[in-house]
Amino acid sequence: MGDVLKERIQTVRQRIEQAALRAGRRSEDITLIAVTKVFPAAVIREAYEHGLRHFGENYVQEFETKFPEVSDLKEVRFHFIGHLQSNKARRAAELFQVIETVDTPKLARRLEEGGKPLEVMLEVKLSGEPSKSGAMPDELPALIEVVRACKHLNLVGLMTMPPWSENPEDSRPYFRRLRELAERYGLPCLSMGMSHDLEVAIEEGATHVRVGTALFGPRNRA
Repeated sequence: MGDVLKERIQTVRQRIEQAALRAGRRSEDITLIAVTKVFPAAVIREAYEHGLRHFGENYVQEFETKFPEVSDLKEVRFHFIGHLQSNKARRAAELFQVIETVDTPKLARRLEEGGKPLEVMLEVKLSGEPSKSGAMPDELPALIEVVRACKHLNLVGLMTMPPWSENPEDSRPYFRRLRELAERYGLPCLSMGMSHDLEVAIEEGATHVRVGTALFGPRNRA
Protein backbone atom coordinates (compact mmCIF):
# COMPACT_ATOMS: atom_id res chain seq x y z
CA MET A 1 0.00 0.00 0.00
CA GLY A 2 3.11 2.18 0.31
CA ASP A 3 2.66 5.92 0.66
CA VAL A 4 -1.12 5.58 0.39
CA LEU A 5 -1.30 3.91 3.80
CA LYS A 6 1.07 6.46 5.32
CA GLU A 7 -1.15 9.30 4.08
CA ARG A 8 -4.32 7.60 5.30
CA ILE A 9 -2.84 7.10 8.78
CA GLN A 10 -1.89 10.78 8.90
CA THR A 11 -5.39 11.78 7.80
CA VAL A 12 -7.05 9.62 10.46
CA ARG A 13 -4.71 10.93 13.15
CA GLN A 14 -5.57 14.49 12.10
CA ARG A 15 -9.28 13.68 12.36
CA ILE A 16 -8.71 12.31 15.86
CA GLU A 17 -6.68 15.38 16.89
CA GLN A 18 -9.29 17.82 15.56
CA ALA A 19 -12.18 15.98 17.21
CA ALA A 20 -10.27 15.83 20.51
CA LEU A 21 -9.54 19.56 20.29
CA ARG A 22 -13.23 20.34 19.77
CA ALA A 23 -14.11 18.18 22.76
CA GLY A 24 -11.46 19.72 24.98
CA ARG A 25 -9.59 16.42 25.19
CA ARG A 26 -6.04 15.27 24.51
CA SER A 27 -5.59 13.24 21.33
CA GLU A 28 -2.94 11.11 23.04
CA ASP A 29 -5.68 9.78 25.32
CA ILE A 30 -7.42 8.19 22.32
CA THR A 31 -6.17 4.85 21.02
CA LEU A 32 -6.41 4.17 17.29
CA ILE A 33 -7.19 0.51 16.65
CA ALA A 34 -6.46 -0.48 13.05
CA VAL A 35 -9.07 -3.04 11.99
CA THR A 36 -7.28 -5.54 9.77
CA LYS A 37 -9.88 -8.26 9.27
CA VAL A 38 -9.71 -9.77 5.75
CA PHE A 39 -6.37 -8.06 5.14
CA PRO A 40 -3.17 -10.16 5.10
CA ALA A 41 -0.46 -10.17 7.73
CA ALA A 42 1.71 -8.07 5.41
CA VAL A 43 -0.72 -5.16 5.88
CA ILE A 44 -0.36 -5.41 9.67
CA ARG A 45 3.42 -5.32 9.30
CA GLU A 46 3.25 -2.31 7.00
CA ALA A 47 0.95 -0.43 9.36
CA TYR A 48 3.33 -1.29 12.19
CA GLU A 49 6.21 0.23 10.22
CA HIS A 50 4.16 3.43 10.03
CA GLY A 51 3.79 3.53 13.79
CA LEU A 52 0.52 1.75 14.56
CA ARG A 53 0.57 -0.56 17.58
CA HIS A 54 -3.05 -1.57 18.15
CA PHE A 55 -4.81 -3.92 15.73
CA GLY A 56 -8.36 -5.29 15.74
CA GLU A 57 -9.50 -8.62 14.36
CA ASN A 58 -12.98 -10.14 14.19
CA TYR A 59 -12.37 -13.85 13.72
CA VAL A 60 -10.18 -16.19 15.77
CA GLN A 61 -9.55 -18.60 12.89
CA GLU A 62 -8.60 -15.85 10.48
CA PHE A 63 -6.13 -14.27 12.88
CA GLU A 64 -4.71 -17.69 13.73
CA THR A 65 -3.41 -17.92 10.15
CA LYS A 66 -1.81 -14.44 10.33
CA PHE A 67 -0.35 -14.72 13.81
CA PRO A 68 2.88 -16.59 12.93
CA GLU A 69 3.80 -13.73 10.58
CA VAL A 70 3.24 -10.97 13.14
CA SER A 71 4.08 -12.63 16.46
CA ASP A 72 7.55 -11.06 16.46
CA LEU A 73 6.28 -7.46 16.45
CA LYS A 74 7.22 -5.63 19.64
CA GLU A 75 4.87 -3.57 21.80
CA VAL A 76 1.82 -4.61 19.76
CA ARG A 77 -1.59 -5.19 21.24
CA PHE A 78 -4.05 -7.30 19.31
CA HIS A 79 -7.70 -6.61 20.13
CA PHE A 80 -10.45 -9.13 19.49
CA ILE A 81 -13.47 -7.07 18.39
CA GLY A 82 -15.85 -9.65 16.88
CA HIS A 83 -18.46 -11.89 18.42
CA LEU A 84 -16.60 -14.54 20.41
CA GLN A 85 -18.07 -18.00 20.85
CA SER A 86 -17.20 -19.55 24.20
CA ASN A 87 -15.72 -22.64 22.51
CA LYS A 88 -13.08 -20.39 20.90
CA ALA A 89 -12.35 -18.43 24.06
CA ARG A 90 -9.23 -20.31 25.08
CA ARG A 91 -7.60 -19.88 21.69
CA ALA A 92 -8.58 -16.22 21.63
CA ALA A 93 -6.92 -15.79 25.02
CA GLU A 94 -3.69 -17.20 23.58
CA LEU A 95 -3.69 -14.95 20.49
CA PHE A 96 -4.97 -11.61 21.80
CA GLN A 97 -4.01 -9.20 24.57
CA VAL A 98 -7.41 -7.48 24.67
CA ILE A 99 -10.88 -9.00 24.31
CA GLU A 100 -13.42 -6.21 23.72
CA THR A 101 -16.54 -8.32 23.31
CA VAL A 102 -17.18 -10.15 26.57
CA ASP A 103 -20.96 -10.38 26.81
CA THR A 104 -21.79 -13.36 29.06
CA PRO A 105 -20.55 -14.80 32.37
CA LYS A 106 -19.87 -18.09 30.56
CA LEU A 107 -17.50 -16.39 28.12
CA ALA A 108 -15.72 -14.59 30.94
CA ARG A 109 -15.17 -17.85 32.78
CA ARG A 110 -13.85 -19.55 29.65
CA LEU A 111 -11.35 -16.73 29.13
CA GLU A 112 -10.33 -16.99 32.77
CA GLU A 113 -9.67 -20.71 32.34
CA GLY A 114 -6.93 -19.85 29.84
CA GLY A 115 -4.86 -18.61 32.76
CA LYS A 116 -3.36 -15.69 30.81
CA PRO A 117 -3.68 -12.06 31.93
CA LEU A 118 -6.15 -10.30 29.61
CA GLU A 119 -7.55 -6.82 29.34
CA VAL A 120 -11.27 -7.05 28.69
CA MET A 121 -14.18 -4.83 27.78
CA LEU A 122 -17.85 -5.69 27.92
CA GLU A 123 -19.84 -5.40 24.72
CA VAL A 124 -23.17 -3.68 25.33
CA LYS A 125 -26.15 -4.03 23.03
CA LEU A 126 -27.89 -0.67 22.84
CA SER A 127 -29.99 -1.18 19.71
CA GLY A 128 -32.78 -3.57 18.86
CA GLU A 129 -30.99 -5.00 15.83
CA PRO A 130 -31.07 -8.83 15.90
CA SER A 131 -27.67 -8.97 14.18
CA LYS A 132 -25.95 -7.10 17.01
CA SER A 133 -24.33 -8.95 19.90
CA GLY A 134 -23.74 -7.78 23.43
CA ALA A 135 -25.09 -7.78 26.95
CA MET A 136 -28.20 -5.76 27.66
CA PRO A 137 -27.64 -2.78 29.98
CA ASP A 138 -29.59 -4.42 32.80
CA GLU A 139 -27.31 -7.46 32.60
CA LEU A 140 -24.18 -5.41 33.28
CA PRO A 141 -24.11 -5.50 37.11
CA ALA A 142 -24.06 -9.31 37.23
CA LEU A 143 -21.58 -9.55 34.36
CA ILE A 144 -19.25 -6.99 35.95
CA GLU A 145 -19.35 -8.93 39.21
CA VAL A 146 -18.34 -12.15 37.44
CA VAL A 147 -15.51 -10.53 35.45
CA ARG A 148 -14.11 -8.71 38.49
CA ALA A 149 -13.98 -12.04 40.33
CA CYS A 150 -11.72 -13.49 37.60
CA LYS A 151 -8.12 -12.97 38.70
CA HIS A 152 -6.70 -13.07 35.15
CA LEU A 153 -9.20 -10.61 33.65
CA ASN A 154 -8.67 -6.88 33.98
CA LEU A 155 -11.97 -5.13 33.27
CA VAL A 156 -11.23 -1.71 31.77
CA GLY A 157 -14.32 -0.58 29.91
CA LEU A 158 -17.27 -1.00 27.57
CA MET A 159 -17.68 -1.23 23.80
CA THR A 160 -20.65 -0.96 21.48
CA MET A 161 -21.63 -1.02 17.83
CA PRO A 162 -24.51 1.33 16.93
CA PRO A 163 -26.79 0.64 13.96
CA TRP A 164 -25.21 1.54 10.64
CA SER A 165 -26.17 4.94 9.28
CA GLU A 166 -24.73 7.24 6.65
CA ASN A 167 -25.22 10.10 9.10
CA PRO A 168 -22.61 10.00 11.90
CA GLU A 169 -24.92 12.01 14.16
CA ASP A 170 -27.28 9.03 14.32
CA SER A 171 -24.64 7.23 16.38
CA ARG A 172 -24.46 9.93 19.05
CA PRO A 173 -27.29 8.71 21.33
CA TYR A 174 -25.71 5.24 21.48
CA PHE A 175 -22.26 6.62 22.27
CA ARG A 176 -23.69 8.91 24.93
CA ARG A 177 -25.58 6.03 26.54
CA LEU A 178 -22.43 3.90 26.63
CA ARG A 179 -20.52 6.73 28.30
CA GLU A 180 -23.25 7.08 30.92
CA LEU A 181 -23.08 3.35 31.66
CA ALA A 182 -19.29 3.44 31.92
CA GLU A 183 -19.49 6.35 34.36
CA ARG A 184 -22.10 4.52 36.42
CA TYR A 185 -19.86 1.50 36.86
CA GLY A 186 -16.55 3.33 37.16
CA LEU A 187 -15.04 2.01 33.92
CA PRO A 188 -12.49 4.32 32.24
CA CYS A 189 -12.38 2.98 28.67
CA LEU A 190 -14.93 3.34 25.87
CA SER A 191 -14.38 1.52 22.58
CA MET A 192 -16.76 3.11 20.10
CA GLY A 193 -16.64 4.84 16.76
CA MET A 194 -15.39 3.67 13.38
CA SER A 195 -14.22 5.23 10.11
CA HIS A 196 -17.40 7.22 9.45
CA ASP A 197 -18.36 8.35 12.96
CA LEU A 198 -15.14 8.51 14.98
CA GLU A 199 -15.47 12.28 15.51
CA VAL A 200 -18.87 11.90 17.15
CA ALA A 201 -17.51 9.05 19.28
CA ILE A 202 -14.59 11.16 20.47
CA GLU A 203 -16.91 14.06 21.29
CA GLU A 204 -18.91 11.62 23.43
CA GLY A 205 -15.86 10.26 25.25
CA ALA A 206 -14.38 7.41 23.18
CA THR A 207 -10.96 6.27 24.39
CA HIS A 208 -10.59 3.70 21.60
CA VAL A 209 -11.76 4.07 17.98
CA ARG A 210 -11.83 1.07 15.63
CA VAL A 211 -10.86 2.15 12.12
CA GLY A 212 -10.60 -0.08 9.06
CA THR A 213 -11.92 1.42 5.82
CA ALA A 214 -10.39 4.88 6.36
CA LEU A 215 -6.97 3.23 6.70
CA PHE A 216 -7.03 0.27 4.34
CA GLY A 217 -9.85 1.01 1.92
CA PRO A 218 -13.02 -1.02 1.31
CA ARG A 219 -12.93 -4.70 2.07
CA ASN A 220 -13.58 -7.13 -0.75
CA ARG A 221 -16.75 -8.94 0.14
CA ALA A 222 -17.49 -12.28 -1.40
